[in-house]
Amino acid sequence: MNYLALQERPVGDIVAALELEQPSVSKHLRVLKDVGLVRARREGRQMLYRVNADAIRPLHEWASTFERLWQQQLQKLKDRAEEKMKKV
Repeated sequence: MNYLALQERPVGDIVAALELEQPSVSKHLRVLKDVGLVRARREGRQMLYRVNADAIRPLHEWASTFERLWQQQLQKLKDRAEEKMKKV
């Protein structure tokens, strides 16, 4: 998805960047399009894909909850390790 975040890209470019077979990339893009995470448009014979930022925003916000949780847990782990080091 990062590859599509900055600009719209044709399938061929995505295939080259991911170093995967074209049918596999097309299948994944179709799934992402079906759930609304990417948008596609035809330009001549090419399909161009781009991220649908509005659809990704709720996913990002949901994942951010876990990021905050893990940062808190890692801070607690760091604090405990530093306490143990002081006692040694």
